[in-house]
Amino acid sequence: MRYCVGLLPFLVPLLFSCNNNSTTKNALISDSSATRLNSLMPEKKYFDSTIDGKRTELYFLKNHLGMMAAITNYGGRLVDLFVPDKNGKMTDVVVGFKRVGDYVKSTEPYFGATIGRYGNRIAKGKFSLDGRQYTLFTNNGPNTLHGGKKGFQAVMWDAVQVNDSTLQLSYLSKDMEEGFPGNLHVKVTYSLTADNGLKCEYEATTDKKTIVNLTNHAFFNLNGEGSGTIVNHLVEIYARKYTPVDPSLIPTGQIDRVDGTPFDFTQPHAIGKWIDSDNQQLKNGKGYDHNFVLNANTENGLHHAATVTGDKSGIVMDIYTEEPGLQFYSGNFMLSKNTFADGSKDDFRTAFAMETQHFPDSPNQPSFPSTVLEPGHVYKTYSIYRFSTIK
Repeated sequence: MRYCVGLLPFLVPLLFSCNNNSTTKNALISDSSATRLNSLMPEKKYFDSTIDGKRTELYFLKNHLGMMAAITNYGGRLVDLFVPDKNGKMTDVVVGFKRVGDYVKSTEPYFGATIGRYGNRIAKGKFSLDGRQYTLFTNNGPNTLHGGKKGFQAVMWDAVQVNDSTLQLSYLSKDMEEGFPGNLHVKVTYSLTADNGLKCEYEATTDKKTIVNLTNHAFFNLNGEGSGTIVNHLVEIYARKYTPVDPSLIPTGQIDRVDGTPFDFTQPHAIGKWIDSDNQQLKNGKGYDHNFVLNANTENGLHHAATVTGDKSGIVMDIYTEEPGLQFYSGNFMLSKNTFADGSKDDFRTAFAMETQHFPDSPNQPSFPSTVLEPGHVYKTYSIYRFSTIK
């Protein structure tokens, strides 16, 4: 994450009009980008609603290779992400719902969402700045998770369709919203790159000293929505260390090596290889729900955070980020209570998350990288999820 002086102006919202043709969400889509785009148009009507007095929308992005994304301004959510599998079949690698109302009532509030003000957990819902203690809503046992009771996943964002491949979202989080100090102006830009990447750019400024940790909480299944378990996906995480947690999933403050533990993903192996091991950390998280400390080496300013391969589809996802950490969550709390767009349930470990971030509970852990943002500075960071197929 970089901080710099100044703030880029937000763009004036545009209307993005679309044409309606019908097909099913996960159908094999033709080679024409225009046809692919039209095939998703029926979804748009299911996102035409009003929340908090603002109109909800579904926006569509595409690149010249045929990669496509659908994003709603309710929670800044990634609803669909179509990429080709090893046979050229377009596959939706992000799980999600058919209607905006399904996101509102979901027992899992974070599917595909932009997360803030503070991604991950803050111990006991408390932190201090300059001697003043701030108290947050505790929505995850004794702790605050992903911004509190109404984090950024539940707010209405202002959306600007910049071009065919770029959507810009903005939101003003007012002083003391969810207990956080400062009027925080946030801008998030999602774009599809020329090399089949989803680029996530985050920017924020404040008028009071505050804390910020923004990310996206897409739930991935690289074999496609409804394809079953993710435990056979191959994962490589470019981290020699991780942050162990207590039973409430708050970091202990230690930074431990992964060597000789089930957290050693320095060589690729299946998610399920050691996930049921007799290991206290895995018991604490009911599987993987831990922050990995990314290796210090960078390329073009980015850490190569992880590589994930779908065992059936051959789809490869490489994650690059400016952030120092990566939260790997293996879908341990998925309880079959919600129905995805294809009719399947959100069964146990049928999707995973890889959230680029600063470390959990950093405001209460002086040895962790700081998440403090001061007036006159800009919080600015980006991550890329790049897709290819096995050779």
